[in-house]
Amino acid sequence: MANPRGAKWLGALRTPLGACSAALLALVIVLAVLAPILWQDQAFEIDTNAIAQGPSAAHWLGTDDLGRDILYRVLVATRLSIVLALLATALGVVTGLVLGTLPSVLPRPLARLVIAAVNIAVAFPGLLLVLFFSVIFGVGTRGAVLAVGFALAPAFARLAQTMAASVAGRDFVAAARISGVGRIRLLFRHILPNIGEPLVVNATIGAGGALLAFAGLSFLGIGVQAPEYDWGRILGEGLNGIYVNPAAALAPGVAVVLAGLAFNLVGETVAGVIGVRTGLRKLQPRPVTPARDDAGETPDDAVLVVENLQVAFPNPAGWTVLVRGVGFTVRAGEAIGVVGESGSGKSLTGLAVSRLVEAPAVVTADKLEFAGKPVLTTPERELRGLLGTSLAMVFQDPMTSFNPTRRIGRQLAEVAEQHQGLPRAKAFERAVDRLRAVRIPAAERRARQYPHEFSGGMRQRAMIGMGLMGDPKLIIADEPTTALDVTVQRQLLRLLARTRAERDTAIILISHDIAVVSQTCERMLVMYAGRVVEDLPTAGTPRHPYTRALLAATLDLETDRDAPLAVIPGRPPEPDRVPTGCAFADRCPAVTDRCRLEDPALKRVEPGHRVACWYPAPLSAPVKETVTAGGAE
Repeated sequence: MANPRGAKWLGALRTPLGACSAALLALVIVLAVLAPILWQDQAFEIDTNAIAQGPSAAHWLGTDDLGRDILYRVLVATRLSIVLALLATALGVVTGLVLGTLPSVLPRPLARLVIAAVNIAVAFPGLLLVLFFSVIFGVGTRGAVLAVGFALAPAFARLAQTMAASVAGRDFVAAARISGVGRIRLLFRHILPNIGEPLVVNATIGAGGALLAFAGLSFLGIGVQAPEYDWGRILGEGLNGIYVNPAAALAPGVAVVLAGLAFNLVGETVAGVIGVRTGLRKLQPRPVTPARDDAGETPDDAVLVVENLQVAFPNPAGWTVLVRGVGFTVRAGEAIGVVGESGSGKSLTGLAVSRLVEAPAVVTADKLEFAGKPVLTTPERELRGLLGTSLAMVFQDPMTSFNPTRRIGRQLAEVAEQHQGLPRAKAFERAVDRLRAVRIPAAERRARQYPHEFSGGMRQRAMIGMGLMGDPKLIIADEPTTALDVTVQRQLLRLLARTRAERDTAIILISHDIAVVSQTCERMLVMYAGRVVEDLPTAGTPRHPYTRALLAATLDLETDRDAPLAVIPGRPPEPDRVPTGCAFADRCPAVTDRCRLEDPALKRVEPGHRVACWYPAPLSAPVKETVTAGGAE
C-alpha cells in the first residue's frame, strides 16, 4: 500500500508552487556545496588590468576594486551566506522553543515572568533587536549569528507559547498530570509532539528572514569581516560603484532575494502538505456506525444520493465527528428542507456533499453520488467540471462570498469562462442575461458594479444568478433568507420555486425557519447533533419529539401574545460529548432508560416518513404540548 504522506509530498511537488520551491532550494544547495570547490581560486584571483571594470567576456558581471571577478565571488559566497543564516535560525528556534515552552512546566510566578519578558521583546521591531544585540555581542561573524538568532527568538517563542498553552489545557494533558507524569516528560511526550509541525513550518519561513538580516548586517559593516565575505559584504562593496557597474550591486542582491524566496516557498509547500494536523499523522477518524437507515431503494431519477455521510475534524486527543451517519436522497425537481438548531450539522452536510470541506477535515460516506458520479472518488479535474455546471451553492452571506474587489458581472462571467469555455465577451453577455433572469433591474449597468453597491437582497439574487450560469441539476441554498426583510425573502423563495419549475432543478433549502421550509419544500430533514432524526413530508404530522418541539416554538398569527414564549429546555450536546444513547434524551419530555443507553435507528413509520426515536409520538398527539413554556431549563 502506498504511503499517503509520501503521495501527498509527491503531489505537492507537482504543483507550480512545489516545483518552483524545490528547484530553487536545489539550486541553492548545489551552489553552497560545489561553488567553493569549483571557483574558490577564481574568486580570490586579482586582475590588476581589469580593476573596477564593467561586464565583459572575461568577467560576465565585471570586477571589484581589486580586480576580482564578481560572479565567482557571488557564487562562492553562497555557502557562507546560507550556513550563517541557518545557524542563526537554529539558534533562534532553540531559544524561542525554550522560552515558549518554559511557562508550561515552570511554577506560575516564574511562568508569568517569562511570558512578560517575551511579550516585551515581541513589542520591539525585529531590526531594532538585531542592532541592539549586535552592539552587545560585537562586530564580526560570531556576534552577527548571535544577534540575528536572539532577535528571531521572541516571535518564535510567542508562537510556541500560544500553541503550547492551547495544548496544555486539553483533557489528555490533565489526565497525564493526574497520573503523575512529571513536567519535563509532560513537555516532551504530550505537548511538543502536538505543536511540532507548525513550528517546523515557521522555522522554514523564518530562515529567509535570517538570511536577509545577515546580509543587512554585513552590508552595514558589522557582520562578516574581511577576508571572509558573504552576499551582504559584496553588496556593500559594489554599492560604491553602482553608477559605473550596476551589476556589482545587483548580483548579490538578486542572490539574497532568490535564496530567501526559496526558503519561503519551501515553508509554504510544507505548510500545504502537513497543514495543522499536529500530532494526528497516524490517527484515522474512528468510524461511527449509525443506526440502520431503511431508506429503501434509490430511485432512477435521483440527483443526489447520500448514505452514512460522516465529517470529522481532528483535535490533539483524536477526532470530533460533527456529521454522524447522515443519509438521504434528492430526486430531480424535488425540494427538500433541512432544519435544526445551530450546530446541528446542516451547513456542514451541504458543504460536504458539494466537496467544499477542506483539510484537515475528513469526509467519508458509504455512498455519495451526484448525477451518478461518486463525489469522493472521482478525480478532481473531472468532478470540477460536473459540479461547476450542475451544482449551485447559494451561501448565507453573499457579501463574503463575492470578491469585493471585482465587479459582479465579471465574477459571474468567470464561471462560464472556466466551465463552459466561452470567450470573455460572450461570458459577460451570459452573466447579464442571468442577472435579468433573477429579476435584477438594469442588469447591464448593475453587472459593472461592485458587490458593495448591491443591496442584501440583490446580492443574494446575484448569487443565485451565478449558480444559474450553468445548467444546475441541484441548488443548495444555505440560509438564503437570513437577515433579509420578509418582502425580499418572499421574492427569493419565489425565484427558487420558479427556477425549480422551469428547469426541473432539485433544491436543498437549509434554514433555521421551519415555517419557511414547510411552505417551500415537499420534504423536510430534521437534524440534531449531527444526524437526521426525522425525514417527513412537510404536510405530514411530525412524530419525533424534537421536530414537534421546533414546530411548537414557531410563532404564527394564532399565537397567544399574552402567553410566555415556548422554548425547548436545555441545549444540544457539544460535538465531542455526544452521549451514547439518543442525543436528544436530556431534553426530551418522554425520555426513558433505553433512550439514554441505545441510539435509535432512523426507521420508517409510514410511507415517506422516517423517525429516529424509540417512542415516536402518536399521530393524534397535540404538537403544542411538546415543549415547556417560559424558557426554564
